[in-house]
Amino acid sequence: MNPKTLIALALRGLMRNRRRGLVTLLAIAFGFAAIALFAGYTHNIYRGLSLQAIHGELLGHLSLSKRGMSREGKLDPERYLMTAEEVRRITELVKAAPHVTLVTPRLAVSGIVSNGRASTIFVAEGLDPTAARELQAGLRVGPMSEMNVTREVAQGGVQVLDAAKPEHVALAAGLGALLHLKPGDNAAVLTNTLGGQANALDIQVAGLFNTGNAATNDLYAFMPLQLVRSLYDAEGRADRLTILLDEVDATESVRASLLGKLKAAGFEVEISTWQELSAFYNQVHGMFDMIFGFIFSIVITVVVMSVANSMGMAVVERTREIGTLRAIGLRRGGVVGLFIGEAALLVLLGCIAGLLLTIGVRYGINLADISYVPPNQTAPVPLLVDLDTPRIMFTALMMAAVGAFAAWMPARRAAKQPIIDALGHV
Repeated sequence: MNPKTLIALALRGLMRNRRRGLVTLLAIAFGFAAIALFAGYTHNIYRGLSLQAIHGELLGHLSLSKRGMSREGKLDPERYLMTAEEVRRITELVKAAPHVTLVTPRLAVSGIVSNGRASTIFVAEGLDPTAARELQAGLRVGPMSEMNVTREVAQGGVQVLDAAKPEHVALAAGLGALLHLKPGDNAAVLTNTLGGQANALDIQVAGLFNTGNAATNDLYAFMPLQLVRSLYDAEGRADRLTILLDEVDATESVRASLLGKLKAAGFEVEISTWQELSAFYNQVHGMFDMIFGFIFSIVITVVVMSVANSMGMAVVERTREIGTLRAIGLRRGGVVGLFIGEAALLVLLGCIAGLLLTIGVRYGINLADISYVPPNQTAPVPLLVDLDTPRIMFTALMMAAVGAFAAWMPARRAAKQPIIDALGHV
């Protein structure tokens, strides 16, 4: 049976019971749209979280440190800090690599911050102000942004740091509220130098920012790199280099290239990607993947049952037709192929209808400007839906496969029935 004849017969078969075919088609369409819309939502979430990790959390695409820093650096920080000469040489080598747009040293510090009457612990990142602003420039800020970042973050975070004023720092809003500090107020910070001696310096609050996370909003701070080096008495040193690339897809290839290049130059380093450093991204990604798999399995089950029911009833109603086709020479495989063709055509039409429904609903959702505050967050996140083409294509292929399988079972049973019995079926 040639394809054109098969399609014509399949279409005619579907038109025999339009109500049943329409109900099955709608079940497929709504199931397909549900999967496609959720896939688009998760795709938008992943994209927003990746930008938030790279630019919002200031992780960059890659983070380079001495080998062993991630495991033992807190126990012996001086041993794993890069010297000023190492920072200079490694920076030159990394900047020469393809796709690299920025290389900046960083130095983390923790200690006690006091307003003169009360004190509390803090954790701060020492950053080069100019490089930090360039690093954060990739983060879009506005009412339709995917990221959980408000204008307050951009204005009160790294944006207020100034290399010419190393005493100016940015405090998380919760930390500022805890100590009753506001922009323009003075405070003091106390830490230990690398040699183990106490060191205190005066600071001025240049701005407040919202970290977007309730767990860090009363703890975190941004400081100019020069100030942190003074606190540690570690001039020119850094615990890691943050590397920004021109495209996220080049992350793994650049890491492999840099590891080989630096090893050949005699540097024993470890390079982590933003995916490895952002625990929040990995946790959310794993959770949504599990939810997607659960929804996908439910929808596929509904499609299988709908197609199997539709094809099963069609086979019973057309048993005499099957007998006639067999009597005039159609082989059993032809009978099975006819019903599989009907199921495939039904699934195809259902997927097309589902895709159109997805596009329409997606447009309405994105236009509605809906936002919500996720758990453990402090700023609203807009609800947006992308078109996740790979998952849409995968869903269509899976539905076609399970639809064909659902039609194969009753069609194979009918094709095996003796021709005489089929012709005499009432």
